[in-house]
Amino acid sequence: MSASQVPDPYGSDAALLEPEHEARPAKKHSATRTLVEWVLVIGGALVLALVIRTFLFAAFYIPSESMVATLEKGDRVLVNKLSYKLHDVNRGDVVVFERPPGEPDTGIKDLIKRVIGLPGETIELRDGRVIVDGRYLEEPYVHCPTPQEQYCTQPLTGESTWTIPEGEVFVMGDNRAFSQDGRMFGPIDEDLIVGRAFVRVWPLDHLGWL
Repeated sequence: MSASQVPDPYGSDAALLEPEHEARPAKKHSATRTLVEWVLVIGGALVLALVIRTFLFAAFYIPSESMVATLEKGDRVLVNKLSYKLHDVNRGDVVVFERPPGEPDTGIKDLIKRVIGLPGETIELRDGRVIVDGRYLEEPYVHCPTPQEQYCTQPLTGESTWTIPEGEVFVMGDNRAFSQDGRMFGPIDEDLIVGRAFVRVWPLDHLGWL
């Protein structure tokens, strides 16, 4: 038998044994690629969350009792920052806005109140009620902790009538006896509005639309 005819003692398995050492770098490359993919996914998710937080929606904590019983202290709401890019502010909207210039710094940057008056309207407080352009405003959301409701919606300064300039709105808290609002600082510029609060997300047993 010639040398070329000597049987291979390992048979066909020799062909399988040789590439085994070459496969290890491929596994390492695969693990690196997986790690890169996860980094990109997590990074993309963080960027998306930042875009949503900056331009679309944001969660806000209710720091006081000024919106009882609509919102309780400690509740959390979602705010649509895009609302007033698409349409005008409406009466009855619950809005989050930056503290008006000149107001004392209480450590709370953003406030939440309800829109009561719109640009061009005249707001008057009389006998514990709100009058808009000569007509009493129906306010089923107002909370008054005392039987004498006429004492809840009262002026907080010597002023009881405001004419709202263009580009501004008048806001008040639903808990009129415990809310420092437009009765103190007057109409606010619409540019101060962060967005419209549209749903309460916490606590879960109070989940619901506003």
